[in-house]
Amino acid sequence: MTLVMIDLDNTLIDRDGAFRLGVTEFLAAHRLPAEDVDWVMGVDASGYATRSTVAQAIIERYPVGLEEGEVIAFLRRGARERARIEPSTAEALREVRAAGHQVVIVTNGAVPQQTGKVVAAGLDQLVDATVVSEGVGSRKPEPGIFHAAAAAVGASLDGASLNRAWMIGDRDDADILGAHRLGLRSVWLHLGRDWAQTEYAPTHIAGSVAEAIKHAANS
Repeated sequence: MTLVMIDLDNTLIDRDGAFRLGVTEFLAAHRLPAEDVDWVMGVDASGYATRSTVAQAIIERYPVGLEEGEVIAFLRRGARERARIEPSTAEALREVRAAGHQVVIVTNGAVPQQTGKVVAAGLDQLVDATVVSEGVGSRKPEPGIFHAAAAAVGASLDGASLNRAWMIGDRDDADILGAHRLGLRSVWLHLGRDWAQTEYAPTHIAGSVAEAIKHAANS
């Protein structure tokens, strides 16, 4: 049995794609320039900028009476409500779990926001557990969140169990670095990018989530 830990945003779900749709809708609703969607996406930094930081940048750029609470609500709702997974991803998850492997989502963020995405995408029916940084008091790449993920399904990252665990994700500085520090095997979802780090590297590089999941489960 393999423990497959897997990132949520821009790995299991196209978080940036969902957020872009929300931004486009927001700009249209407030009669703001449609072409500014790319500017908002840049400020957002794939969700790694705080919601308050993004909200303040938007308010300063558009002096049209926007309130921070309104903007933050939009930022959270846009990515959450539009969260979707590819059919191939869903099928891969079903296959590996049917084979007896365990799958745990490991994600940084706020519990309501991240679990909302999981439910909206139907992932709650396709994984064994979801561990969110806010809920366990530890963020990737810190070791605590990975240990919490293993514990969520009664597993361990100690001794021989370490060799049966994988981490899959798109972030070198969170997913792959966290796995590297613990001695975990890892799969990096390249999303068209080249690997740039020199001090550590993933065990495997994949072009799709389904490929990454199957590689981890079958290795």
